[in-house]
Amino acid sequence: MKKLFYKTSKKAGLAPGSLIHIGEERTEKPRISIIDYDKENYQERVVGNVEECFPFKDHPTVTWINIDGIHQVDIIEKLGQHFGLHPLVMEDIVHTTQRPKMEDYDSYIYIVLKMLWIGDGEETDVKEEQVSIILGENFVLSFQELEGDTFNFVRERIRNSKGRIRQMGSDYLAYALLDSIVDNYFIIIEKFGEIIEDLEEELVDNPEPETLQNIHNLKKEMIYLRKSVWPLREVINGLDRSESDLIKDSTFVFLKDVYDHTIQVADAIETYRDILSGILDVYLSSVSNKMNEVMKTLTIIATIFIPLTFLAGMYGMNFSYMPELGWKWGYPAVWVINILIFISMYAYFRRKNWL
Repeated sequence: MKKLFYKTSKKAGLAPGSLIHIGEERTEKPRISIIDYDKENYQERVVGNVEECFPFKDHPTVTWINIDGIHQVDIIEKLGQHFGLHPLVMEDIVHTTQRPKMEDYDSYIYIVLKMLWIGDGEETDVKEEQVSIILGENFVLSFQELEGDTFNFVRERIRNSKGRIRQMGSDYLAYALLDSIVDNYFIIIEKFGEIIEDLEEELVDNPEPETLQNIHNLKKEMIYLRKSVWPLREVINGLDRSESDLIKDSTFVFLKDVYDHTIQVADAIETYRDILSGILDVYLSSVSNKMNEVMKTLTIIATIFIPLTFLAGMYGMNFSYMPELGWKWGYPAVWVINILIFISMYAYFRRKNWL
């Protein structure tokens, strides 16, 4: 099961802006990559020290610096100080339980959102990592918890000069990163759509006790997805309404497209939540109906045996004088009476459609 909250007690008593990593503990060395480009030129490299990123700050070209691994806070601090990031921004970057948000700091825009993917274990187990994006003049800084992401399509477009990305500025690069994350949400939503359809068929054909657990797990995943996606609407809408000079007029139309996609994902999540609630109601009704059928059958059986039990009990009394006991046809007569009672009651129940 994924961990929704991490302990923040180690930050207690520290001054605002203190850099303490909150999130899953990691030991691997962070990976720092740089892509610098314009319409005519392109270079890409992986550097060993954060100081190698510093000369790119004042480049007239567009520079994208991506850091995979935010657990070594000294790297974040050095890079943040060189690019003029506010201490509270750097604190939020290494605190991985942030809610998706957008903050305008005049000289740069800070964006937080969640990158989602389905884990390698259970097919419905959604994983997430926090992605922080800094949009500045001619540069974009991105910070991720893990190596490996959905940004490879953006890198390929830059390398191969596909589309308009090499002709646009850093604001378009930031848009492309946002768009790749939101597009990946559709993959997850489609996967859940297939799982829910299979669950509906299973419920109709042959509901099992495990079905209830599957429904419960899917409802939890929908809550988890909603927690990550729902605030993203405010982020994209905030960028679309921003008056910052960092976002050019030509980029706003693309931000509107991302906003539309975000709304579609949010609506799909709400729809699937409603469907799962309906499936749960159907399952509980099915279980209740089966229980009612069992109780009805047991009640009919008990009702049939009431007169039979009465006769057996009556002739089991130890009175001294019971004339029927001396009759040689008494025993067969009791059996005939019992059989006739059984047949007549069974026929009556069948006529009433109770059987």
